[in-house]
Amino acid sequence: MPVYQLIDEPVFPSPEAAEPEGLLAVGGDLSVPRLLLAYSMGIFPWYNAGEPTLWWSPDPRCILELDGLKISRSLAKTLRKGTYSVSFNRAFDEVLASCAETPRGGAAGTWITEEMRAAYGSLHRLGFAHSVECWQGEALVGGLYGICLGRCFFGESMFHRATDASKVALVALVGHLRQRDFELIDCQVPNDHLASLGAREIPRREFLSRLVQGGVFPGTEQAPVPFPETVSVAWEHVRDSC
Repeated sequence: MPVYQLIDEPVFPSPEAAEPEGLLAVGGDLSVPRLLLAYSMGIFPWYNAGEPTLWWSPDPRCILELDGLKISRSLAKTLRKGTYSVSFNRAFDEVLASCAETPRGGAAGTWITEEMRAAYGSLHRLGFAHSVECWQGEALVGGLYGICLGRCFFGESMFHRATDASKVALVALVGHLRQRDFELIDCQVPNDHLASLGAREIPRREFLSRLVQGGVFPGTEQAPVPFPETVSVAWEHVRDSC
């Protein structure tokens, strides 16, 4: 399969044209219209600093079903203790910075470059990108962020500085999305951590069909999905939901 060189206009080839490992296209920019089109088509950017912009649509695709979240005994104990509090969109920029600073498997550097942070900051200000923050007192100790289109949440990255903190943020997010009848959380590519939480792989064609079921229609104008602003999540509600 060829790797497509993108033009200035925000267009993409079909995800079915991706190489076996998922690489679809190179080039273009991280403008809001291009990013929204990409996510609506099941495509996401992923590249390191100093590389050209690379666009991916892997097959199979890793997802988390909202009724498939696995809560271990230790995590359940953490939830029962009420060690942490959770908020939405209270510290989006700080979550991005913390995700960028978190070592990934001993690799140097980060794919969450300044360009990426600026682009997703723009999506956040327009209501498309959201963060979930986990707090211990006044300290930000974990969280995650992603894009929301229709009734699908496209997870991007998570971090923790305290035991179970990122998992607690995910539990809160799943509870919120289940209440609103969301279709799925996109996890992009699998790893052992995601698998331990219940993530699984499905064929790309099924994933794209699931996006449509979740109200994400490729190439159509997307409307921002409101999330609670700086609202803590009650643990009783989260436990009931999950």
